Amino acid sequence: EAVEPYERSNAHAGATPFEGTAMWEAFHGAQGVSRIVDALVARSTADPRISDTFVSHDLIRLRRVLKEQFSYILGGPVTYTGRDMESSHRDLGLQPSDMGALVENLQIAMSEEGVAFAAQNRFLAKLAPMRRDVVTR
Repeated sequence: EAVEPYERSNAHAGATPFEGTAMWEAFHGAQGVSRIVDALVARSTADPRISDTFVSHDLIRLRRVLKEQFSYILGGPVTYTGRDMESSHRDLGLQPSDMGALVENLQIAMSEEGVAFAAQNRFLAKLAPMRRDVVTR
């Protein structure tokens, strides 16, 4: 499904980036973020709790914008080109349990990448406020 035109802005990433390079390095830079996002998407599309959410979505674009979003927030040298969180999730009808399953899958992907637990928690704390724009039911 085609995405309607929209204004591109780092503000649409949903969170301000971490200062410095410590978090970017904790996530092993671009290669680490890429592996985490690829694992997250693979796990989530196979997860019977949330796999239906991803049917009919452009998974190549999803991976790209998630990599940009995570990289930008982690302080990487990346510009976020995706839509804002509210409009990109508006018609998905996501529930708290859907968000919980996605976060579980993200935690597994970060652990598999060897990201320290404290760094995972700091990142999840940055992402958590997005829940109000993502969960609509």
